[in-house]
Amino acid sequence: MKILVAGGAGYIGSHMVRMLDTLGHAVVTFDDLSAGFREAVLGGVFVQGSLHDKAALKELFGANQFDAVVHFAGSIAVGESVRDPAKYYQNNLTGTLNLLDAMREHGVNKMVFSSTAAIFGNPQYVPIDEAHPQAPINPYGMTKWVTEQILRDYDAAYGLRSVTLRYFNAAGAAPDAALGERHDPETHLIPLALRAASGKLPELTVFGTDYDTPDGTCIRDYIHIVDLCEAHLLALQHLISAGESRAYNLGNGQGYSVKEVIEVVKKVTGMSVPVKYGPRRAGDPPRLVADATQIRKDWGWSPKYAALETIIEHAWQWERH
Repeated sequence: MKILVAGGAGYIGSHMVRMLDTLGHAVVTFDDLSAGFREAVLGGVFVQGSLHDKAALKELFGANQFDAVVHFAGSIAVGESVRDPAKYYQNNLTGTLNLLDAMREHGVNKMVFSSTAAIFGNPQYVPIDEAHPQAPINPYGMTKWVTEQILRDYDAAYGLRSVTLRYFNAAGAAPDAALGERHDPETHLIPLALRAASGKLPELTVFGTDYDTPDGTCIRDYIHIVDLCEAHLLALQHLISAGESRAYNLGNGQGYSVKEVIEVVKKVTGMSVPVKYGPRRAGDPPRLVADATQIRKDWGWSPKYAALETIIEHAWQWERH
């Protein structure tokens, strides 16, 4: 396959590019490097450009005959989306529409889309399956939810088929420590906890201790980055084999609180984690845990690295590397 990976210099995108390249597929990464890193693209061809640049997209698609697009490009921080919703509507909606228009213009009708558990808002029940009502409570989740509606409409009107994968919490790193999680600024719990343990940060801030959970801190479902990419590979194979549009929830089905994650970080690193407690972050649901039964049943997907300790061990190897 010849695959365009939009946002392929970011955390998840770079792992996907590497997997596709290792398997012998032709990969083109398109990224403006506003959040990604050029050195993280380990394979294929790299093209620097923005989804807001329609001329660059036209040139990109005109120079390549893509079989499918994997779309990771966009802004991802819940808290920032509450503070600056304009950025999220521009990047996550306008950018996506430009990409879809370029695909239509050049006859590319297959997309794997990076969505999120944030489309569900405050859960009515857990674990969350695909039938759960969708009611996002922050602009980040809203932009992903609207994109899912757009993809349904584009399928019905234009025959542009898609697989939407709703991640819960991507985490971990390549087992050989060649790639890992890297954001600037970093906002995700596991890398921040590891940096606090190693002394790179003075302390870890825990946002909210009064949630309706056993220890008062938020509960999340952590899925290893490699397992996440394996699901994207299955999605590509499904679309290339003329499969219909689908949407799946993607997680391990186990939830861990912030305090539980900190305890595992202490165990893995053998170090203490200095903690400061702060108020809740706007837009954070108390509990997000996936029911991934459907993708397991349909495609036989199963996490290889389900244990939180393994996820954190791989992240720690990358942090030290």
